[in-house]
Amino acid sequence: MIHPIILCGGSGTRLWPLSRKAHPKQFVDVLGHGSLFASCARMLSGEGFAAPTVVTASDFRFLVAEQLVDAAVDPGPILIEPEPRNTAPAILAAAMAVALRDPAAVILVAPSDHAISDPEAFRECMRAACPVAEAGHVVTFGIRPTHAETGYGWLELDGGTLQGTHALRRFVEKPDQATAEAMLARGGHLWNAGIFMARADAMVSAFERHAPDMVEHVRTAVGDAGTDLGFLRLAADPWSKVRAQSIDYAVMEPASTAEGLYVQPYDGGWTDLGGWNSIWREMERGADGVAARGATTAIDCRDSLLRSEVDGLELVGIGLENIVAVAMNDAVLVADLGRVQDVKLAVERLRTRGAAQAEAFPYDHRPWGHFETLALDERFQVKRIVVHPGAALSLQSHHHRAEHWIVVSGTARVTVDDEVSLVTENGSIYVPLGAVHRMENPGKVPMVLIEVQTGSYLGEDDIVRYEDVYARGQGAKG
Repeated sequence: MIHPIILCGGSGTRLWPLSRKAHPKQFVDVLGHGSLFASCARMLSGEGFAAPTVVTASDFRFLVAEQLVDAAVDPGPILIEPEPRNTAPAILAAAMAVALRDPAAVILVAPSDHAISDPEAFRECMRAACPVAEAGHVVTFGIRPTHAETGYGWLELDGGTLQGTHALRRFVEKPDQATAEAMLARGGHLWNAGIFMARADAMVSAFERHAPDMVEHVRTAVGDAGTDLGFLRLAADPWSKVRAQSIDYAVMEPASTAEGLYVQPYDGGWTDLGGWNSIWREMERGADGVAARGATTAIDCRDSLLRSEVDGLELVGIGLENIVAVAMNDAVLVADLGRVQDVKLAVERLRTRGAAQAEAFPYDHRPWGHFETLALDERFQVKRIVVHPGAALSLQSHHHRAEHWIVVSGTARVTVDDEVSLVTENGSIYVPLGAVHRMENPGKVPMVLIEVQTGSYLGEDDIVRYEDVYARGQGAKG
């Protein structure tokens, strides 16, 4: 039995504007097959797999639970990091959580933002590595390289094998072009996928040998963790004392030298989707090398990527070559495919200017559904709000704004102070400034409404919660 550990707390920006801090790429439908997280969870489920242990951030906890339900995957523990500390502490916490139940359990640590085109082939690859992990060794997975990639770390194989799994000689940092070409030509090198397999107790022991300063704090954070609506929230104080470092630097590189690691090669399609150039490679392309998604038109274009992420927004490219163009309703990216690694620099500049698009996402996901802003000015805002069947917003009030709700589809049960009413399609209701109110969907289909806010301040942090079925506390998301 393999016990998956899925890491999904990252907030990468290299796929901006589609991926942002508020809604990172692992939760986005990047390739048209559902979210990367859901695809990963499905791949690591079924016969031979235990329920996954997921490590994520507080803001994503309900999104994780929702996407697991949509993927028909029964979740195991969902660990909430009080703050991001990179992959080493996250993996150690999850390994300790599994070891509390079964120290000899074989864990499979996987990032949730990679794309694997043949899940069954990768499951076979994992099964092949299991005997080596069960024997107490740590196994990493290497991808057979198809080109001289400089954006990945590489693995240099040793000559020895154990039950068909190769011994690892050393990790190679992201190489320059000449080094990558030399390794590709020489053979004996694989891309580092950042996926690991070991017994839970063996993984913890590796940390005790090579990163002992992490162990005490993480063990305390796990031991003092508190339950929160089915989530396991790691204790904040000891977690804050853990140094932030990747598993490669903290454990795997020193372990490869001290006691040796093993590598299971995988020959199938894999990419970490680390930039728009990798998205272009993974998408279906025409004879002209153009990959397109959404409402797009390409005229005399070559080797380019065009994506419109908004219904009704037409993206037209004329005479483009080696260009990526991505249009959303609040931001547009146009870049040379050879410069897509610089997207993070653009995000930094936007953040410095205070532009909301640097981190905020057009769709704000909440445990009850989601909303999007349709229009925003100094003293008014118009939103489209979707509430799941049976879901309810918190009982709340606002200091600075009034709201007018118009139901577009479904039925809303609305509380305004002491009055409760049902508002059906085409009906509306007014919520005065300061009124204590709540919106619920008592029906069996999603409820959609348009909200018009008016007031002197329209920020999401102008919420005072009195009751909340999701126990979010105060603030924009709680």
